[in-house]
Amino acid sequence: MEYKQVILVRADLKLTKGKMAAQVAHASVDATLKSSESTVKKWRAQGMKKICLSVASKEELHKYAQFAKDEGLTVAIITDAGHTHLEPGTTTCAAIGPALEEDIDKITGKLKLIS
Repeated sequence: MEYKQVILVRADLKLTKGKMAAQVAHASVDATLKSSESTVKKWRAQGMKKICLSVASKEELHKYAQFAKDEGLTVAIITDAGHTHLEPGTTTCAAIGPALEEDIDKITGKLKLIS
């Protein structure tokens, strides 16, 4: 059984590469800290696979996050502090998992990779 984590990033914000990297890192760490020790251990042993996917808007991000929560998956939603170029409280991304790849793919399998 393969484990992974998916990070959903809002495309409408047109984040710089550096800002996106920071927000994705926040989401990954927060979701990992919320996850069970046994799940994190299995995920780490497999190389901590992470996939970044694009969502069109804040509404779409919250829709997928809610689907994941409804399935019992760990979710971390990140809002920016507003110290740089975003308004304070702007929702930027959400991490789902780590969890079984098949469970995450049921929810996010049709989303596109960030290019």
